[in-house]
Amino acid sequence: MSDFWSNKKVLVTGGHGFLGGYVCKNLEEKGAKVIAPTHAQYDLVDRDQIISMYKESPCDMVIHLAALVGGIGANREHPGKFFYDNLMMGAQLIEYARQFNVPKFVALGTVCAYPKFTPVPFKEEDLWNGYPEETNAPYGLAKKMLLVQSQSYRREYGFNSIFLLPVNLYGPGDNFDPASSHVIPALIKKCVDAVESGADSIEVWGDGSASREFLYVEDAAEAIILAAEKYNKSDPVNLGSAFEITIKDLVNIIVKETGFSGEIKWDATKPNGQPRRKLDVSRAKKEFGFESKTTFENGLRKTIKWYKEKQA
Repeated sequence: MSDFWSNKKVLVTGGHGFLGGYVCKNLEEKGAKVIAPTHAQYDLVDRDQIISMYKESPCDMVIHLAALVGGIGANREHPGKFFYDNLMMGAQLIEYARQFNVPKFVALGTVCAYPKFTPVPFKEEDLWNGYPEETNAPYGLAKKMLLVQSQSYRREYGFNSIFLLPVNLYGPGDNFDPASSHVIPALIKKCVDAVESGADSIEVWGDGSASREFLYVEDAAEAIILAAEKYNKSDPVNLGSAFEITIKDLVNIIVKETGFSGEIKWDATKPNGQPRRKLDVSRAKKEFGFESKTTFENGLRKTIKWYKEKQA
């Protein structure tokens, strides 16, 4: 066991969120002193509140997980807010971390930053070869600006910041609100609710042909902490599971695991989103030894079990 984290003060934005909860728990188990401010304490879109936070909570590292996120529907409805809030949070957090001489900053990007038609598997070098998929481009581009900032700040100021690109996460504690949830929790909720209410069908957006890669949340937390400890370059790094599945196959597994036996109605008038998503994850393994451990079936079972118990 490394004593790297022993008594390190780590400020985690979004530390009370889905991923943040796992990251904070993991850090505390490693001996770090975790500072996890809430949104009620500091609005991270507001410059003055960011300055207050850094004054009141001096730290050895910032892990920036706070983000305004959602599925295709939420991104289509609020492109301006998704762009502005995510850009202002990240850009100002990095700028004032530099001014307050924070030794290291870990920024989380998103798979949505990749061009719409990226050769599969997505390699970090492909990041600038086109415009992102339209439904979540504002969010993806706001996050991608943090990579530009990270690289330019290292060049000009010698500021140690890193930029990680996770795929969609899932697991116990995910957001199951239909207005803003991603595909896995949205489908689990639809199927479990349909079983409980006796509904004979569920509706799913798109035609099922799009593919996705998913990373179990505990694996994602481990990846972020490994990178925070061991990685000190501004080249972006993909975080994924190297497992790709079509939405149609995903629906079939969730239907089976939840016991829903009704009809699946595909709404092809709704967008599929990006046609395919699968990352090349070799850089994460090479640079800081990360490989995901949780199989997709196991992770999905744990997530469904958690949701059912929460509903009971």
